[in-house]
Amino acid sequence: MRLAIMQPYFFPYIGYWQLIHAADRFVLFDDAQYMRHGWVNRNRILKPGGGWQYIMVPLQKHGMTAAIREVQAHPDLSWRERVVAQLAHYRKKAPCYEETMALVREALFGHERQDISGINANIVGTLCPALGLDREIIISSERGFDYADVKDSGEWALRISEQMGATEYINPISGASLFDGRKFLDSGIQLSFLQSQEITYRQPGAFEPALSIIDVLMFNGTEGTRLLLDHYAIEPAES
Repeated sequence: MRLAIMQPYFFPYIGYWQLIHAADRFVLFDDAQYMRHGWVNRNRILKPGGGWQYIMVPLQKHGMTAAIREVQAHPDLSWRERVVAQLAHYRKKAPCYEETMALVREALFGHERQDISGINANIVGTLCPALGLDREIIISSERGFDYADVKDSGEWALRISEQMGATEYINPISGASLFDGRKFLDSGIQLSFLQSQEITYRQPGAFEPALSIIDVLMFNGTEGTRLLLDHYAIEPAES
């Protein structure tokens, strides 16, 4: 069984969805500490006139060491309409605007969760079927994984993989330095890394890479985005 693990991100970039595509099971790791200025409550879209801007979920105050599962969105739900309003400029330039907005609205308004983990899990749960990704999605805090033996940042994934009975663990290659392939092999698990190929598509003006999946959908639709999901390679770690 191929397993991949990522923190729950807000409308993440296409590489995140490629990781889901490559795995049999995907864990949303919300037991991790929430880090400011990351991708848990924000992402990037095109900005009118060129460049990019953030879309964001405003958060309630929380402790400096709070886990993602403990972080709540601001109770003023108008942030959802602000996100929708920030996407309105795509109407004149994106061929798949209506299809994409229907998915965005379902992802944002089709639930009552106020925890950021739940909000992002609903995004994954909405977009996976649209992208043809029939995968088991697991929220780590709902499984009660045992982290007693975790000694460094690379062992979170190892312990979850062991408890899930994985035969292979796949991580984005950008995080390769965190992991020791020998530890995985000692547990009978192949450590592998996903290397995304360069992905470009038609945007107005200069191309802005690695934007939210919303941007990919706006210009490619669900059918075209499904084709882009295949643009990666899986490389086994050196033992």
